[in-house]
Amino acid sequence: MSDKTSGIYPSISQRVKKGIGCAIGDYDLISTNDRIMVGLSGGKDSALLLLALTEILKKSPVKFELEACTVDMTNGKMDTSCIEAFCNSLGVPYHVKCHPIEEIINIRDERSPCSLCSNFRRGIICSMAVERNCDSIALGHNLDDVSETALMNLFHTGRYRCFKPKLWQSRSKIWVIRPMVYIEERLIQNETERLGIPIAKNPCPYSGKTERNRTKDLISTLSDQIPDIRKKIIKSFTNIDTEDRWVKNN
Repeated sequence: MSDKTSGIYPSISQRVKKGIGCAIGDYDLISTNDRIMVGLSGGKDSALLLLALTEILKKSPVKFELEACTVDMTNGKMDTSCIEAFCNSLGVPYHVKCHPIEEIINIRDERSPCSLCSNFRRGIICSMAVERNCDSIALGHNLDDVSETALMNLFHTGRYRCFKPKLWQSRSKIWVIRPMVYIEERLIQNETERLGIPIAKNPCPYSGKTERNRTKDLISTLSDQIPDIRKKIIKSFTNIDTEDRWVKNN
């Protein structure tokens, strides 16, 4: 990656950089000489993540390399020109992988389209990362995603669990890292608008109509009474005590 970021965008706020830096340090997300493939959906989360990592790279004593990849779920109909221009402005190599995910979901009449689409896209990005000799893929999941996933699993599967900030993919031998897990979606939205980061049109036909959106609304309602509910949920994953488990006699 060439150093072309100076002067293109205003500096990212210290609050965002601190949140990402804390996640990187807490979970050992990046090591020296890592090659990281950032999964760019075209949305605000992954775009801000890429910009933040380019800033961190300029000042960090830990040197690493960045590339970016977008999975076009429409199999070629998605306009990725603004994402490509964004990556070019940052000097980050950019790749697009087309796949008929939308068509597959429609044919299968999938009840959980978000989960299937997420698995497809993560697998495709992992394949691109392997092809490009990368060590990890970086995804833009944020603090709201953590709390929503935790409650969705609790309500619908009876299990209190969530994705991890760092996860080893044994099949592809790639790390999945999530440096944005400490940052609220509202802050990301405000920061993206302030910085003027380009956002691509969301090609997902299910946007705004999913169980995740209903859970998001629920958490928003709860936050009126418990303002830091999202932070409490993420903190709980480091405070799970096996002594609290109910153990049944078999």
